[in-house]
Amino acid sequence: MAEAAHNMAVEGATLTGTEAGETHATVEHHAEPALLGIAPPVAVVSTSMIVLLAIAVWKGLPGMLTKGLDSRIAEIKAQLEEAKTLRAEAEALRKEYADKIANAEKDAASMLEHARHEAEAIVAKAEQDTADVIVRREKMAQDKISAAELAAVTDLRNQAAAAAAAAARGLIAANHSADADKTLVDQAIAGI
Repeated sequence: MAEAAHNMAVEGATLTGTEAGETHATVEHHAEPALLGIAPPVAVVSTSMIVLLAIAVWKGLPGMLTKGLDSRIAEIKAQLEEAKTLRAEAEALRKEYADKIANAEKDAASMLEHARHEAEAIVAKAEQDTADVIVRREKMAQDKISAAELAAVTDLRNQAAAAAAAAARGLIAANHSADADKTLVDQAIAGI
């Protein structure tokens, strides 16, 4: 018998590796783990999740969640309304400032046009005043020239009269003697 067991052992040792692996695979069997020997862990985890969800529903967790979400939704709606109000105010301010800018541009254009008209009026007045001054100066110059001519003519007449008087004195002194003067005086007295 010992010899038969030995022969089997030798035969087993001569088996190839694949045959030995197949023999081992068939022999090994893993046992499924159990929690406290009652159920597999998957069933225990599933049951505990169901119990946890049941407790959450019993304590009103969904209601608290919905209240929290509803309050958050209301808060967001209020913020959106506030944002709409702020946007409307911003649009009104933007329009107001755009109108102010347009009015300022119109005012600036009208001021510029007014300044141009005033400048043209000032230039026209200056030209008129310059022409008037030129006319007055020309008249003053002509008056001065006329006065100078009159003074020159008067001076020439005075000089001519003085020269004529001097010449007449010289002629009278040369042509008249004391006897001729006596006769002239006598004639003048006789004529009276």
